[in-house]
Parts: sequence; structure tokens; C-alpha cells
Amino acid sequence: MDRFFAMRVFVDVVDLGSLTAAANKLGISRAMATRYIASLEKSLGIRLLHRSSRSLGLTSAGNDILPYCRQVLLLTDEIDSVVMSKNAEPHGLIRVASSISFGQSYLAGAMSRYAAQYPKTSVEMVLADRAVNLIEERIDLAIQVGNELAPGVIARLLACCPSVVCAAPSYLARKGIPLKPIDLIKHNCLNHTRLGNIWRFGTPSDSLESHEFEEVSVSGNFAANDTMVLLHAALAGEGIAHLPAFTTTAHISAGALVHLLPGYSMPELGIYALYASRKHLPVTTRTLVDFLTDDMS
Repeated sequence: MDRFFAMRVFVDVVDLGSLTAAANKLGISRAMATRYIASLEKSLGIRLLHRSSRSLGLTSAGNDILPYCRQVLLLTDEIDSVVMSKNAEPHGLIRVASSISFGQSYLAGAMSRYAAQYPKTSVEMVLADRAVNLIEERIDLAIQVGNELAPGVIARLLACCPSVVCAAPSYLARKGIPLKPIDLIKHNCLNHTRLGNIWRFGTPSDSLESHEFEEVSVSGNFAANDTMVLLHAALAGEGIAHLPAFTTTAHISAGALVHLLPGYSMPELGIYALYASRKHLPVTTRTLVDFLTDDMS
């Protein structure tokens, strides 16, 4: 007899308190449920249940075995769930959260590409420059740019995001081009209020793991708590900005911004996919995480 199904009969008999109730739940006869219990007892070499015409209860050995049977059944169900999800086609609504700058610069286009690849899905983007509560706000997946991760969430690294120091040609024509990080103290620098005014630089030969960086304290007449605001200020020629590369790449390619200090590296930010639990991850969420990993590579 199927040993896994026999374990399921045993667990249901204990939970429901009778062979008849367990048999009805599983769609088998009471006699068949009895044979499954007997088969499991024979294979284990122990008696699991005290049975009489009036009562049914666990033996001492049955009580010891019960939690292991529960664990085996849980793992079996999870294996079945994983197999089914891998064979299922992504479908339905997925709610995705990110910062406004990342959503506008990259994620909106990526979600359009995802939806085109999986036409049975639909996407709702939640853009906000704050931490979201995945459960309370019914967020399936949040994308975070930054290395400080909140406790209690599952995080998967999608890619690393380099930072870029840049300015518009019009600003550089007026103020000159900084050749070393220390030159920035003479310039009008556009600061993100959350990141502060200490900009850190290292040469490509430096060990990032040993944190061998040169720190420069910069200043300027404009600061904001939004990356896109700083980007637009830089494009308008108002100063030098320190921005994530995903917001600047297209503008640098078009000549609207100039990449400054290209021989110096800056600390990278991780781009993470955040979700509430690894258990029973919906196929739509799983395929989106895989898609973004490939799309960013």
C-alpha cells in the first residue's frame, strides 16, 4: 500500500478522532482506512492506535511517530506545490512596489516586457519613496535599491547598481571639470538628503571589501529627498549630482550628462526583490523574480 497515503490516513484519524471521519474526508471506505493503518503499523513494526468498538487513541509509539508523519506530509505537499507551480503558466494580478525613481527609470519598462512575455498576467505598480508593508498593503513583490534590508522579509539580490557622478555640459563649461574627488569641494554638488553629503570614492584597484575609500565632504545650494528631482536639476545645469546609474545611463549616452571621475569607483547599491515568505511562492511572483534577474544581467 502507498505508505505516504497511509501516513495521511493516520494523521487524519488522529485529528478527526475516528476512522469513519478520516475515511469520509479522504473519499475511501472505513474498511480501507483500517487496512491503511494496519499496513503502516506493519511496515513500522509498531502499534500506532488503541482501537476498540467504543474508543480510539494513540499508543505511546504512535504519539512519538505522529510529528514525523506530519513533517513528511508537509514536505510532500510542498514538493507537489513546487512541481505544480513550475509547470503552471503565470496568470492573474501581481502588485509590485518600488521607489519612484526606480519605477520610472527602469521598472515600468521591465514590467511591460514581463506582461508581453506572460499575457495572462496583469501588473499594478505601487511607487513610493518609503518602506512598504508587504502583507498589509497586499504587495506581492517589492524592489529595493539599497543595502539596508528590513528584518523579517525574504530578500533576493537581483543585480548590483553602480553610482555615477555626473553633470550637464553647460555646468562644466561654466565651472570646469573635476579631475580628482577632492576637486568636488570647489563645486556646487546636488545632495540627496537621505544619503548625506559625504561622497566616497575608491580606485578600481582598491579592495571594496576592505572599504578603502576616500571620503569627500561636498556642499551645494540644492538638496532633495528624491532622485528624479536631483536628476532634473543636474540636467538643467545646476550642479554635480551623485546618482544611481539606472537614472543616468540614457542621458549620458545622449550627451545630456557627462560621466565625471570615471577612473574612480563608488560603493555599489544592491537591487533586491523582497517578498514575505518562501513558502508556496506564487508562480507569477517566482517567474517575475527570475525575469528581472535575467533582464538586469
